[in-house]
Amino acid sequence: MNKSDLIEALSKKENLTEKKAIDVINLVFKGFTNELKKGGRIEIRGFGSFLVKDYGAYTGRNPKTGTKIQVTPKKLPFFKVGKELKERVDNKK
Repeated sequence: MNKSDLIEALSKKENLTEKKAIDVINLVFKGFTNELKKGGRIEIRGFGSFLVKDYGAYTGRNPKTGTKIQVTPKKLPFFKVGKELKERVDNKK
């Protein structure tokens, strides 16, 4: 499922116009993004949690040329799946 599929599903399920569904989805995504940018954590019970992990600098390798390169420190979003979602996907519930 991609973003446009999600918008379509929301508009059909809740009888919304496509414009309203787009606004709702964008509002949720923007809220998630803003919270993660502040270093916060998002937890959705039964689904999982999103957080930002810090990765330090390291020496990497350019796969095309094989030369060593210095990779700068970075922050990346990370998703940790919840127990209930794991069980649902594995058909244990």
